[in-house]
Amino acid sequence: MNIQWYPGHMTRTRRQMEGDLKNVDLVAELLDARIPVSSRNPDIDALCGSKPRLIILNRADQAEPAGSRAWGAYFRARGMTVLETDARSGRGTERFAAAAREALREQIARWREKGQVGRPVRAMVVGIPNVGKSTFINKVARKKSAKAGDRPGVTRGRQWVNVDSSLDLLDTAGILWPKFEDPQTGLHLAFTGAVKDEVMDAETLGCHLMALLARRWPERLTQGCRLAALPEEQEGENEVAWGYRLLEAAASRRGMRISGGEWDTERMARVLLDEFRAGKLGRFTLEWPEEGSGTDGSGTVEV
Repeated sequence: MNIQWYPGHMTRTRRQMEGDLKNVDLVAELLDARIPVSSRNPDIDALCGSKPRLIILNRADQAEPAGSRAWGAYFRARGMTVLETDARSGRGTERFAAAAREALREQIARWREKGQVGRPVRAMVVGIPNVGKSTFINKVARKKSAKAGDRPGVTRGRQWVNVDSSLDLLDTAGILWPKFEDPQTGLHLAFTGAVKDEVMDAETLGCHLMALLARRWPERLTQGCRLAALPEEQEGENEVAWGYRLLEAAASRRGMRISGGEWDTERMARVLLDEFRAGKLGRFTLEWPEEGSGTDGSGTVEV
């Protein structure tokens, strides 16, 4: 399942960001805590260069706590300040201003030496579509300044948001990159809603997600779908075929039928995706740093 989605406005956004970088002190990069690698645009490093970076692991409430700790340690070891947040509830967003000042500690010291006491910090907030940037900004600012939604592509332009006399935020449109080299990256982005559902087949995507959850978290999937047991993966069976049988079992348990008596696997796939994205099936970290993750190796990535 080769997923690609790169609307034209993303090219314009990239150009705008290049021009805006000279006007900001800090880049605050929002990542999805469940998929910190797949949700990290590789172009951001090239765009931002040596600009101080604050990594925000958003949706931490939907990720495994041990996974967020592992990723926090990973990014801190590389000289970045890290903040865990849940932008929907606002948890962690109250620590953003302090985290921004920590990331700019040396720069702020230089400002003081020059007599620029009280100079406001200007931060550009960046990230992929639907990672929660606008919701995050609204929570930090304690007002509805940025347009937010639960689908990718809501924010199309740029806008400055004044938090207080010491902090200004620049909201930017979410950008992906033109081609996902690893098919798994595309799947992870689609699972979490960073790619518009209209550009893919929901049933096939649901098959992939079912197979992933059944392989790595069978007990949670059994409980979430109210199944007595999961159909076992058969030798030589591909992921989509197994996932389809899992969808059938879940649709059967929920009584989802279409005309003719067949199980409505397409509807079940959409329900599965909605429940996964809303955190109703539990907390999942799909990617772990290879070093110090504390896992048995499944789902680890080289970063």
